[in-house]
Amino acid sequence: MSLRDAFTYQAESNRQLGSPFTARVLDLLAQSLRPGTPLTDRMFDWPGDLGPSGQSLPLRFLAGLHALVLTGNCAPLVTAYPANPTPNDDQLSAALNVALSDHADVLNQWLDLPPQTNEVRRAAVMISMGHWLAAQYDLPMRVYELGASAGLNLMWDRFALQVGDGQLGPEDAPVLLTPDWRADLPTGALPTVLSRRGVDLMPMDITDPDDLLRMSSYLWADQPERLARSRAAAAIFDAHVDQGDAAEWLEAQLKNVAQDHLTLIYHTIAWQYFPPATQDRCLAAIETAAQRGPIAHLSMEADEQDAPGAAITLTLWPEGRKLTFGRVDFHGRWVDWTAP
Repeated sequence: MSLRDAFTYQAESNRQLGSPFTARVLDLLAQSLRPGTPLTDRMFDWPGDLGPSGQSLPLRFLAGLHALVLTGNCAPLVTAYPANPTPNDDQLSAALNVALSDHADVLNQWLDLPPQTNEVRRAAVMISMGHWLAAQYDLPMRVYELGASAGLNLMWDRFALQVGDGQLGPEDAPVLLTPDWRADLPTGALPTVLSRRGVDLMPMDITDPDDLLRMSSYLWADQPERLARSRAAAAIFDAHVDQGDAAEWLEAQLKNVAQDHLTLIYHTIAWQYFPPATQDRCLAAIETAAQRGPIAHLSMEADEQDAPGAAITLTLWPEGRKLTFGRVDFHGRWVDWTAP
């Protein structure tokens, strides 16, 4: 995939995910980027897959632009970005050119950072699954997330899910999720979370201003509600995300498995990025540890079906029973919930 094709492909993806402004930015960059500067030469010479299944170079660059806006360091770009009046293509292109010429060093640094999407709306599935599991097991839970990034969704039991007039979760939850829920409100019992912990190769510490900026920059400028949700989740965050390899970390954490609690392991749009050897080690660790106590393995991941969004699957151990719970939009905008 060429650089231009990667930007055009990502533009269409952003458009489908409800971000027309960032789609415009990516389309304009696809048309205007040319070799000839250290920054653009690096982009045109970038090795490997530039698209979303590989290096996601357009999203790295887009995050750098958003960071310039959030910090206020590029005034023309700030003026061209939401929530200011929408510019025409010539005005937006001019602002982008200023960013490329005057802030190339900053944008170059952002190319080093793979995108991490802390999409709080995905927690809608966690809330409903937590209630379902609490009813099935009547046990408190220890929760582990693989590929957790900043770990915001580890706080899922303190968020609330609203479907019509019904709600799951605390009445005074600081984060209220209202996806297009294409089913009845899930039933179940209130889950009790004993502990929560995650792992990531490059975790973000949201108590660090630089990491908070990084997390915010990966969200799209014309979706301020996503930024507000993430900041609300960050304000109540009290989990821990370790840096490390998912398999090695999981093997160590699963030493805590016991009969007096349910171990819930989950990942959302992360498994595909693990090397096959890491995936195999994780699965083997789960199967082995399940001989000492119950484990639920929740996966929200893209699959090979010709259907939108990610598949929601749950494997219950020690029996190894795999259940399908429907599908979810990659950003959690809608959920087709089909509990067995």
